[in-house]
Amino acid sequence: MIGRETRVGFVCDGAPSDEQRAALSWLEARSVEIVRVSPAEVGEVTDECDVLWWHRDAPIEESLLSEGTGDAFDAFLADGGGLLLTLRAMAVVDDIGIDPVAPDAVGTESVAEPTGVLWRTLYDDHPAVTAFDSVRIPTCDRGAVPTAHYERAVPSNGEVLASTVRGDRDVPNEMTVVSWDRGGGVMGVGAPVAFDESAAEPIADARSELVAGCLSAVDGGGDQPGRPKTADELTAMREAFADDPGRPRYHFTPPANWLNDPNGLIRLDGRYHLFYQYNPAGPFHNAIHWGHAVSDDLLHWTDEPIALSPSPDGPDRDGCWSGCAVDDDGTPTILYTGGDGRWQLPCLATSGEPDLREWNKDPGNPVIEEPPSDLDLLSTEDWEIEFRDHAVWRDGETWYQLIGSGISDRGGTALLYASSDLREWEYEGPLLTGDDGHGAVWECPELLDLGERSLLHVSNYEDVVYFLGEIDDGEFDVAHRGVLDPGDFYAPQSLRDGDRYLTWGWLPETRETSAQWDAGWSGALSLPRVLSLGDDGRLRQRPAAEVDRLRQRRLSTAVPDVLDERRHALDADGRTLEVDLEVSLADASAFELSVFESTDRDERTAIRYTREGELIVDRSESSRGEVGAADTQRLSVPPYDEPLSLRAFLDGSVIELFANGRHCLTSRVYPAENSTGLSVNAEDGRATVAEFDVWELESAITPVTGSPAAAPGTESQ
Repeated sequence: MIGRETRVGFVCDGAPSDEQRAALSWLEARSVEIVRVSPAEVGEVTDECDVLWWHRDAPIEESLLSEGTGDAFDAFLADGGGLLLTLRAMAVVDDIGIDPVAPDAVGTESVAEPTGVLWRTLYDDHPAVTAFDSVRIPTCDRGAVPTAHYERAVPSNGEVLASTVRGDRDVPNEMTVVSWDRGGGVMGVGAPVAFDESAAEPIADARSELVAGCLSAVDGGGDQPGRPKTADELTAMREAFADDPGRPRYHFTPPANWLNDPNGLIRLDGRYHLFYQYNPAGPFHNAIHWGHAVSDDLLHWTDEPIALSPSPDGPDRDGCWSGCAVDDDGTPTILYTGGDGRWQLPCLATSGEPDLREWNKDPGNPVIEEPPSDLDLLSTEDWEIEFRDHAVWRDGETWYQLIGSGISDRGGTALLYASSDLREWEYEGPLLTGDDGHGAVWECPELLDLGERSLLHVSNYEDVVYFLGEIDDGEFDVAHRGVLDPGDFYAPQSLRDGDRYLTWGWLPETRETSAQWDAGWSGALSLPRVLSLGDDGRLRQRPAAEVDRLRQRRLSTAVPDVLDERRHALDADGRTLEVDLEVSLADASAFELSVFESTDRDERTAIRYTREGELIVDRSESSRGEVGAADTQRLSVPPYDEPLSLRAFLDGSVIELFANGRHCLTSRVYPAENSTGLSVNAEDGRATVAEFDVWELESAITPVTGSPAAAPGTESQ
């Protein structure tokens, strides 16, 4: 920790404020050598200080930073010095050349309950927090305290280390601690770490330990985490979660932090590219970027650097949201939603690189400047107009685009546009508008040509509703409708791969925000599904044939041909399994497969096939710790006098079911690490088992060889 040998340059303009005097007194009590320096004098004390600490409670006036001040700070850092910016001082990162994106929320916070930092578990080995055994560190419990934090945006060059905890509430979107990999390291702490405010002794001690830890971290404590990150650095993050039993191994997950919608699915030069909604600041939805991964076989994915980031002065400054990718005569092109304040509008980017690592945003963005005015499109608290998400395809020489929206007092809608060049778009009208039963807003619309019929699916905040039919004179004539997956499945996107469509969906967490924060990651994607039409003209969903190659070995099962009410425990168990079975109900009321089962059966998830023709996932006993949803999910399948063919994929916290090659039901559950058992039985009679196989599946996403075993802290960045 910081001590006598550290020389601290305390940055102060003129006479110190009461808060700065209190901070100086705190430094003096630690017998630290202190050099008082104004911002204009930083260049003159390079040889006299190890660390610069700018602790400021007053607003930063333009006159405070003279020409050349940024160069002086830069020279100090280049010479190996460290810099700590606390309270409002974190707001100067743009002015002194540290980061073009400064905190967007700077002011005074009235603190009436214990408030402080919510540290990211990914960096719980950072030198700043070695004194703490919790990631929730209160630093203030009363007073009006100057603060600075990122809220709608995230820094371009810095890595968020902590957000905010307020009382017993996590507030992830208030990001208060950031580090930059510059010189000896830069840290900004906009959290309430005021020394002039009295606080309860444990909280005052925690504030002192945190600030001391931060000063120590930038005092030759190694390079600080920063951004952007290389592909290997992203992959190395995965090692931090290697022992997490809830982390899927063959369903795609982010390296760390947050994942939602799959985006920009495309195959180029034989390689599959998966883009996805990603927040680099932690496991919560905010300031969305586009993550990127590649695969040669649809199964084993390799992390790539972030593909799209918000532009500080662009129409996507608050997020690069969902969109799609197309091949425009050899030019890979992305259409995505840019967020700026209360507006969301379509933006375009192209790539000239075969690996799709570099994307150039079109200077004409947004390519559609406003939503159509002839409809009463829905306005909400968050958005001036609900108008987002893109599906693009070409028919002859014309490009078509669907954008999701909603019409007031009517329902969700998919708006159709046409273009000759992907940049100039003409509004054609609503392709389809729903009613009260299909949601007020339609997100992530997608139209797929399945041959005799087309499939239109939309996400309405609760379900993924699909419509089978045909386009007639610019409108969609619906012949059949349904729900793609009534479980934990949302915002799917597809790619045309030869003569098949491959579809992935987002599998959101059902556990509390705090549990996601503690885990350090959130969100997974489904297995790639093949969507097609059956001979009866109805929709079919099956796992892509490549998924079979994940099978490592068949496990012993010895399931009786006839089951009764007695429970039959299988010898096979595990957290990464595929269970394939065919069962018929003789005189039983139901067949039950119990998965993720503890030895005492206090914890288990029951999958039932009932005489009423339902496939049920009962989550009432899925978690002894009451983590995650406990409701029952239901899926209609053929009547009881037909056998059920079921493929159940179990992966950490994912249960993904495929019934009769047609229907899907996905669940998220969070059992304890040792809950790995399987059992079967019939209820109220007998059931006949024609097939029953259990396979152990291999991991599809592996950390880079030689990556550090612990969470990536300062040394690995």
